[in-house]
Amino acid sequence: MDWYVIHGLRSLTADWQSRPWRLIVLWGYAVISIGVTVVFMAGFGSYSTAKGMTPFHEWMLSLLLTFFITKLFFIIIISLGDLGRFLYGVGDNIMNNKPEDQPFFPERRKFIVQAALLIAAVPFTGFLYAMIRGKYDYKVHRTTIYYDDLPEAFDGFTITQLSDIHSGSFDNVTAMQRGIDLAKSQKSDLFVFTGDLVNNAAWEIEQYIDRFSQLKAPYGQFSILGNHDYGDYIPWASPEEKAANLQKLKRHHGELGYRLLLNENVVIEKGGQKISLIGVENWGKGFIQIGDLDKALSGVDNDAFKILLSHDPTHWEEKVRYNPTDIHLTLAGHTHGAQFGIETAGIKWSPVKYRYLDWAGLINHQNRYLYVNRGFGFLAFSGRLGIWPEITVITLKRKVA
Repeated sequence: MDWYVIHGLRSLTADWQSRPWRLIVLWGYAVISIGVTVVFMAGFGSYSTAKGMTPFHEWMLSLLLTFFITKLFFIIIISLGDLGRFLYGVGDNIMNNKPEDQPFFPERRKFIVQAALLIAAVPFTGFLYAMIRGKYDYKVHRTTIYYDDLPEAFDGFTITQLSDIHSGSFDNVTAMQRGIDLAKSQKSDLFVFTGDLVNNAAWEIEQYIDRFSQLKAPYGQFSILGNHDYGDYIPWASPEEKAANLQKLKRHHGELGYRLLLNENVVIEKGGQKISLIGVENWGKGFIQIGDLDKALSGVDNDAFKILLSHDPTHWEEKVRYNPTDIHLTLAGHTHGAQFGIETAGIKWSPVKYRYLDWAGLINHQNRYLYVNRGFGFLAFSGRLGIWPEITVITLKRKVA
């Protein structure tokens, strides 16, 4: 790819009067592109000793991806121009029987290279924005859901949901704090967190405990575990070390002021009426199926109004929406909306839709609702573009007869 790009840049700079500037462009590109690849490869040599991806690893991966996509766009346009040159050369040779001393292909037109640069600049600037600003461009998504059987005391009850904090990825504490402040300012009745507090290891959240513990609500703060919280994606010295990490992470939930629900339920009471809040461990289609919905529902009255916290939306698709027990609302996360997509003017698209049936926002199946939070943090790709970090505010309303 780099060889092809350099040849394109040579066509662009061929008529420049200054030879030093031509060399600066060509060698500058080569050094930057190859340098990013070398640093990426060298950095991932420390991946296991760092206990997973650090912000440095994520930045190197993101820069590599940015250059790859940019080069790909540039090459596609150049290759289309070269295809045209080839077809023209073949046709001209056949029709005009060109002498052998004349070039078979016409020269690459400079405006084709200029167009390729202009088009390639779009993903390049987009990815840079995603990495510098987009991943901290927090958005509040407000949703009101109406129910016939919502207890009257809970009419207008509000819930703030965060999901997928991925604390090991943050590289700008000031920007992250703006998101926490925005969540605090919602002043909801209940706060819930739906999993993936860390990327892999419990220590990742420790420097932020005093910040995320600022999230308080009159009716409490509740949380569950996500797939990354179990430490399954990095090597451990022993099973005992891995188990100790999980126990430490569970203690950190308490230090944050969150009641961690592990396949269990609690009752939220207001004005003499109650709703049941249920929390399960991770259950994902095809992996980490620790969540036990039957156990979590133990002791819950069948007629109770029920809210379920379950990290992976495939749990709702496979186990919840058709369950004999009516669960009114499930709150999930996990997908991040792929951290890339389009949500504007009625268009809602992300590549994650090809992996998950329900990947963002509110879904209704026969009055059983699922809400999938797009995630507060980020992972692997150190950025967000089009799918911005989310703070969810849900209002429960009772239908008027």
